[in-house]
Amino acid sequence: MEKKNMELATIGGGCFWCTEAVFQQVKGVQKVVSGYSGGTVPGKPTYREVCSGLTGHAEVIQITFDPTLISYKDILIIFMTTHDPTTLNRQGADVGTQYRSVIFYHTETQKQIAESVISELTSYYENPIVTEVAAAEPFFEAEAEHQDYYRQNTQQGYCNFVITPKLAKLRKLHADKLK
Repeated sequence: MEKKNMELATIGGGCFWCTEAVFQQVKGVQKVVSGYSGGTVPGKPTYREVCSGLTGHAEVIQITFDPTLISYKDILIIFMTTHDPTTLNRQGADVGTQYRSVIFYHTETQKQIAESVISELTSYYENPIVTEVAAAEPFFEAEAEHQDYYRQNTQQGYCNFVITPKLAKLRKLHADKLK
């Protein structure tokens, strides 16, 4: 049963398997859905189409959260410190516009908070932050095999070498925000 007064956050920081795994562990997060947003091609894209780079969509997650348990600002701080927001259209070996760092805001307040968080964290990074801040666009849920990916595939190579270290970083930097 969903609680009332939930808010949405839509963010992309490379492969959605990584960001999904991070936010599934955060206190106050009720639901995390992997999907696509920010594209130029109408209609619901497929994973294969998004991976081609031709649709313009980013791999994103949509987070349903309880703002009485975690703030939007805290969500963005966790997001910005568990991926590299300084690499344009890439996260590690994942390269292409679908892997861009992006915050899709749902309200003007979210936009202001996103801009403020980026400004606050600028000195944390050696290189400039390139995270895009844009108005929320239609969100398309990814195929079933991309939902809850890490939990169902923890022994897979990508999960071991890419996602597990991100979760270790999450525990180190944000232990007080975890379930």
